[in-house]
Amino acid sequence: MLRWPIADKQAYDGFPMAQTQTLFDDLQTTAAEHGAAEMFRRLADHLRQEKQYHELFDARLMEARHALGLPVIMTKSLDDLDEPVRTRMEEAYIAACREVGGLLLAEGRVREAWMYLRPVGERQEITAALERIPRDTENYEQIIEVALYEGVCPRLGFEYVLAHYGTCNAITLFDGQMHSRPATDRQEVAALLVQHLHGELLRNVKADIARREGAEPAGESLRELVATREWLFENDNYHVDTTHLAAVVRFALGCDDPAVLRAAHDLTEYGRGLSGQYQFPGQEPFVDTYRSHGLFFQALLGENAAEAIGYFRERASGATESGPAEVLVALLARMGRNGEAFEAAVELLRPEMRTSGFAPSTLELASRAGRYERLMDVCRERDDPLGFAAGLVEKQRG
Repeated sequence: MLRWPIADKQAYDGFPMAQTQTLFDDLQTTAAEHGAAEMFRRLADHLRQEKQYHELFDARLMEARHALGLPVIMTKSLDDLDEPVRTRMEEAYIAACREVGGLLLAEGRVREAWMYLRPVGERQEITAALERIPRDTENYEQIIEVALYEGVCPRLGFEYVLAHYGTCNAITLFDGQMHSRPATDRQEVAALLVQHLHGELLRNVKADIARREGAEPAGESLRELVATREWLFENDNYHVDTTHLAAVVRFALGCDDPAVLRAAHDLTEYGRGLSGQYQFPGQEPFVDTYRSHGLFFQALLGENAAEAIGYFRERASGATESGPAEVLVALLARMGRNGEAFEAAVELLRPEMRTSGFAPSTLELASRAGRYERLMDVCRERDDPLGFAAGLVEKQRG
């Protein structure tokens, strides 16, 4: 038989309650003397105290239905209700989800909490709550499920994957999960992996140098550490899983943060010293994996731009697939050279090519560069009335 907790007897606005009085008797008495609203308040307080959160959710909906003059035992769906009652009931539903989801999350019951918080849609607040859960928690699998697979905060999900399952699993998950995610999420996770692998590799290289030279060297640059120590790579030696290195360098292509780009470039400098058997070729235009990626990162950092543009233009010229041209166009656009990017797209991305979305569209580039007249000419040549109409409208607006 359920009873009110003894410690809480004085919490109910001075209404006395005998120690042996049951919850059910109290609810009945309260409803008769003070009305259903007060009865629901007491019921909700009890359920919260007992951490019966799923029942609390149902109680909140009953309370809302009663307040709106509806039967507390629901016989109609929300869609069957007339306005404005339906909107009021939807608001009560969201409020109950927020309350119960928050209580469950505070208890660390992440998977149960997400059932209620999913319709709330307050991603930042949910992320903040997940961040507050201690990192040594035993429910890390639930956090990964909600943060990563439900898309609430993929970066946090990957932090847990790295901590509990390691780099290999994180890289596999990135390839399997992140390509359909928004660009900002991909950038955050790629940045996390770049910094993680760079830190791991830096520690391993320094440890190897200390073992051979008797003291750990200063500095945080892999490029400087390996520049005069070719012996680090002798006998096919390496200091981190080379497949992990190649994959993370590839992931970094979508990053814009200068600090991340510098770390990614540093990884390519290490990669260039590896034995040939570990120089895994990529897809065009990144066949020469570490040199080509290094040029891309340098150009985004404002370094070696002419060499990088020349290299990627050469790879794009005559290519039968869109990939090399998209890389050149994307590089020019991200360097702020939108006019050049537009002309490269017109020249190299033929209408029959199927693009991946790595580079901005021709329409977007025309807008960035203000090349509406040129866009209209191109659309005439390509029999593209839709693009022509877009250029015409934007030209008139400008």
